[in-house]
Amino acid sequence: MALCLFIAGEVSAQYYPQRPRRVMRRPPPQRYERRPYNDFYRPSFGVAVGANFSNTVDSYNADFSTSTIAGWHVGLTANFPVSRSFAFAPELLFSQKGYKAETVDGTFKQRTNYIDIPLLAKFRVVPGFNFLIGPQLTFQTSTRNIYEDGFNRIVETEYDNNGDKSIIAGVIGVGIDLTRNVELRARYNIDLDRNRTNGASLLPDYRNQVFQLGLGFKFD
Repeated sequence: MALCLFIAGEVSAQYYPQRPRRVMRRPPPQRYERRPYNDFYRPSFGVAVGANFSNTVDSYNADFSTSTIAGWHVGLTANFPVSRSFAFAPELLFSQKGYKAETVDGTFKQRTNYIDIPLLAKFRVVPGFNFLIGPQLTFQTSTRNIYEDGFNRIVETEYDNNGDKSIIAGVIGVGIDLTRNVELRARYNIDLDRNRTNGASLLPDYRNQVFQLGLGFKFD
């Protein structure tokens, strides 16, 4: 009887194989793609503020040499996406420019205020780094001339209320996204036409060149 029971058990074990145990597996966690800082998918607006370091170039007078003076700029910015890596970036800025010159009569300094309208093409080179280039419309609003000879200081201020002193300039620059909403800006712009002075002035016609360094704050 024991031998029969042993044989029956072996046959039963071979006929009814053991089923593997089902193991419940947890679904993998969902991964969300982090959006890059420089978001080209939605329009954005913002403000910009920074410093100007301006001088003149190509004054058409070999005896007229100038040095750099500091100023500032502030204004509104916008970003309108066109494709994944290209956007149209117009701006409206108040910008101070000018120069300083050492003459035989003393020191002459000119500081000129402008309304600048850059119309820039913005290219995303890599996430967080942008390259900008384009034209700029420049409208002169006022000029302040300061003469100093070591004894006297003369200040003359002129206002251009007609807005007829306009210049076309060129702009090139880069932008580095420090965070999603804060950008480090570096620009260089130069007048493409001469800034013509008063015909009775002893100062020659000149072109402004400006290095700009500042911060941009974007709001989606």
